[in-house]
Amino acid sequence: MSTEISDALVVPSAQAHTGKGLGTGNPADAFVIEPARQRTKRTPRRTRTNFEMLAWLFMRLSGIVLVVLILGHLLIMLVLDGGVSKIGFAFVAGRWASPFWQVWDLLMLWLAMLHGANGMRTVINDYAEKDSTRLWLKGLMGAATVFTVLLGTLVIFTFDPNI
Repeated sequence: MSTEISDALVVPSAQAHTGKGLGTGNPADAFVIEPARQRTKRTPRRTRTNFEMLAWLFMRLSGIVLVVLILGHLLIMLVLDGGVSKIGFAFVAGRWASPFWQVWDLLMLWLAMLHGANGMRTVINDYAEKDSTRLWLKGLMGAATVFTVLLGTLVIFTFDPNI
């Protein structure tokens, strides 16, 4: 394929999203894929990071670890330890007396909250149209995440069974 033909398929961004195609009468021309944007010296410094790639990678890795942690938690709590009827204050006190279970529950808390917050950040970026709305929603979500993680961590490590 010559470069003349391939260059003819590349359309400006505004034209590609109109749904009108290239004017050839073929409806399939409305779905032309735009070429990747090239970074230039005028590209702002803040867009030169790999944050989105790291966030994507975190979602995949934390999802795998969460599956293991949660399935292990359910297996131990519901099958091996006698089911929901055995769970009470004394059960939790005995469980959190072990540093192993404190770390297990702490990992579940931290990974679940950060995984969920990262997912919500992506949803907010996709659906909030105004920058100010996006800023407020992500700020509220971040504050709720920090509050929940700090409070949960405090509860796990300062739990006193002698109350």
